[in-house]
Amino acid sequence: MEDPSTDLRAFAVELRRMNSEFNRIAHEFARAHHLHPTDVQALAAILDAPARPPGRPMTPGRLRAQLNLTSGAVSACLDRLERAGHVRRVRDSHDRRVVYLHYESGAKRLAAEFFRPLSEATRAARDRFDEDELRTVLRFVRAMNEELADLRSLGHPGSGAREP
Repeated sequence: MEDPSTDLRAFAVELRRMNSEFNRIAHEFARAHHLHPTDVQALAAILDAPARPPGRPMTPGRLRAQLNLTSGAVSACLDRLERAGHVRRVRDSHDRRVVYLHYESGAKRLAAEFFRPLSEATRAARDRFDEDELRTVLRFVRAMNEELADLRSLGHPGSGAREP
């Protein structure tokens, strides 16, 4: 019999609880800065893109796939973010058809200030664990992200993948 503290239901409850809190904070940021919640998801994707494979700035096409939006919805989102001074579109110097999305430094500072309490809470939680435990937690989170990406790529119902 599984230990109740590590069974699948316990994981599901705690992951949903954490996701709900992250969503609440993201919605507060959106409301405070007159953005749509999807805009905040786009900002996070643009910010994180260089740290994720393929290690380059986000493009509108990759953003469309990651957020599961139509091309028109991505264009509208990027137009709003650009008008608000959060992002800029930059054409690749070697292939002018390629457009990269960059998070503006002033907007990064604005977000860093808003999300500072979340950053401090993350640091406080992280400090409760030793290095080995943190490596295990990070391995689990990465494995979950891989599994979710696999579900999406297969177009599995409930994965958030758009029907063709």
